[in-house]
Amino acid sequence: MFKAWQSITLWKRVLIGLVFGLGVGLLLRYAIPIPEFTTTVKGEEVKVPGAEYIGEHIIYPFGKAFVRLIKMLIIPLIATTLVSGVTAMGDPKKLGSLGLRTMALYLATTFFAVTLGLAMGTLLRPGVGVDYASATADDAAAVQGKLKAAEDSGSIVDRLLEIIPENPVAALAAGEVLPTIFFSILVGIGILLVGPAADPVRKFFDAAAEVVMKVTMLVMELAPYGVAALMAWVMCTKGVGILSNLLWLAIALYASCLLQIIFVYGLLIVKGILRLPLKQFFRGVADAQGIAYSTASSSATLPVSISCAETNLGVDKSVAGSVLPLGATINMDGTAIYLGLIALFAAQALGIPMTATGYVMVALTATLISIGAAGIPSAGLLLATAVLAVIDVPPEQAIAIIAFIFPFDRILDMMRTLTNVTGDIAVACTVAKWEGELDEDVFRSEAEL
Repeated sequence: MFKAWQSITLWKRVLIGLVFGLGVGLLLRYAIPIPEFTTTVKGEEVKVPGAEYIGEHIIYPFGKAFVRLIKMLIIPLIATTLVSGVTAMGDPKKLGSLGLRTMALYLATTFFAVTLGLAMGTLLRPGVGVDYASATADDAAAVQGKLKAAEDSGSIVDRLLEIIPENPVAALAAGEVLPTIFFSILVGIGILLVGPAADPVRKFFDAAAEVVMKVTMLVMELAPYGVAALMAWVMCTKGVGILSNLLWLAIALYASCLLQIIFVYGLLIVKGILRLPLKQFFRGVADAQGIAYSTASSSATLPVSISCAETNLGVDKSVAGSVLPLGATINMDGTAIYLGLIALFAAQALGIPMTATGYVMVALTATLISIGAAGIPSAGLLLATAVLAVIDVPPEQAIAIIAFIFPFDRILDMMRTLTNVTGDIAVACTVAKWEGELDEDVFRSEAEL
């Protein structure tokens, strides 16, 4: 039976875990008569409904263990994958014209993406009415206290300056996400600039990234059980009202991705910057989009992406062979949209007001942290916790929200990957034209593709 269970793909197992936890929680809350428990709160004895007591004191510790495992991985995952991703450029000369243009375009489109996701989340408000508040008033008060402390901590400039760590080792040890990202990128650039002498360091980070991802896969094998525990806990303590707005999150994501593809990649880049026809571009990328949507993997789509860029759109092999693999590593526009939406979903569900500083920090964090998403199983689950930390969402609440979303992640991931791959090819076309390596006759060809 165990082999049969393990043969089921992870996202399906997690979905089974969620449904199981949902059923157990609802049975305990609504169907099984459980007597009240007497417990001590701040030195006073109080009576707590039986389902809530079981959820909080018996079921939740298993979910909390999963929370700690996820928290354990965030900083090692970001640090190793970012350094490895930057060094994947290979030749230091690529940090010149082609490399800098590529990196700038990828970061720019990603920032557009997360801004679009934040705008869509603000407009549709998918988290409003979803009750993810803590089981105790003390925890809810702690959220407000952290929010107030964040607002009192300084201006946007002060918060941005905190990205530069005075002590990188201390920043890593403290789990500070943005300083870790900043330092990791600098380390990757330094390795490239040093050249062959730094090969041992580069190989170390490449190997470390592989090791951390293997550990991540091991942890994710526990996801069905952790999600089941968290879902049962939520249902025991909160009931069915928590389920109402997930559809709006999916609508917001798909709408944001479509707008990113049409307006940012299509109208802004292809039509505006390149002055090339949209029809040929979208016909040229159709095969890659189909593979991306069906596999939900930018890496698996890479051979088709390169073929589409070269054969259908006239991108030279030298550009397609360097820009597109880099894009499969660092260009995660769909993930950036997703992270921004989850941040707003959580803020709206928890009643945390989003200040201008909060929006800026979420946009910046999602833009940078999405770079480390490539090739990571359940990237949204792992990386969204770091984005939520920026708006001071407590880890337990963050995991409760993300655990609810995760089993439905496959259909969301398919659209995110389609967006990523379309952006990769749009950037490759742009860099190729700037480098004089784009055959516009091929691009403009009216032949059937």
